Amino acid sequence: MGLFRKRKGIKLNKILEEKDQERLAHVPDDLVERCPSCRKMLLHKQIETDCCCPNCGYHMHFAAYDRIEWLVDAGSFSEWEATLQTNNPLDFPRYAEKMAQQREKTGLNEAVITGRALINKQAVAIGVMDSRYIMASMGTIVGEKITRLFERAIAQQLPVVLYIASGGARMQEGILSLMQMAKISQAVQQHNRAGLFYLPILTHPTTGGVTASFAMQGDLILAEPEATVGFAGRRVIEQTIKAKLPLDFQMAERVMKTGFIDQIVPRDQQIQVISHLLAIHGQKGSAVDESL
Repeated sequence: MGLFRKRKGIKLNKILEEKDQERLAHVPDDLVERCPSCRKMLLHKQIETDCCCPNCGYHMHFAAYDRIEWLVDAGSFSEWEATLQTNNPLDFPRYAEKMAQQREKTGLNEAVITGRALINKQAVAIGVMDSRYIMASMGTIVGEKITRLFERAIAQQLPVVLYIASGGARMQEGILSLMQMAKISQAVQQHNRAGLFYLPILTHPTTGGVTASFAMQGDLILAEPEATVGFAGRRVIEQTIKAKLPLDFQMAERVMKTGFIDQIVPRDQQIQVISHLLAIHGQKGSAVDESL
């Protein structure tokens, strides 16, 4: 009966979304950003210096150089191994072109930035992984830069603070990528035997072989709120065990309850917490950089 037929109505949300798209088409790419959590459009000048959404507090992506500038004492960062780039060790098709595109897009030579800096006048060796660069996947150069980070930290008697984000091993480098797990883990162990402090901070996402190696080898392990932390992907696990996983599966808060993370630390507390931990665990290195 016509009386009970569903009437065609105007979908207001769809119209608003179309209007948003029309407006955004005329907006420069570097002017606005949508929060992944609350979905509100934000002008970049509205976003806090720690890259958190001013509306809901969501921890948005933090570019590596921006994070370092926010974290360390002004003018104290000295970059290490800045020019290292992959040379496509397996001659993977179109990999070199992809790397060139990533370098142009992100302004990075690789997915991790390493160096020496001061945090509240305390000298540290610091590394920051950036998921904009092929999801910060762990290739040979990422592995080499992080290994050298720990080796230099040992030579200069420095603690290591490492911000971690990764999608896991880089498939274009095959077994050479997987070998980085053992190489970095060995460097972490040598750093530990030297009596030096290692503090990993897990950010969104921390997955794959990175989680299975140096991400979980810290003296203390911190994480940002709601960061995804795990090994295999959610879909792979569900297909393997033939069961539906809880919505918060692999969320940092749940991982902490199982004992793999020591504390969730929001960004507005991180400088204070890191400084406090560095002071507690002592510092052997000097505030002056030493060439190797």
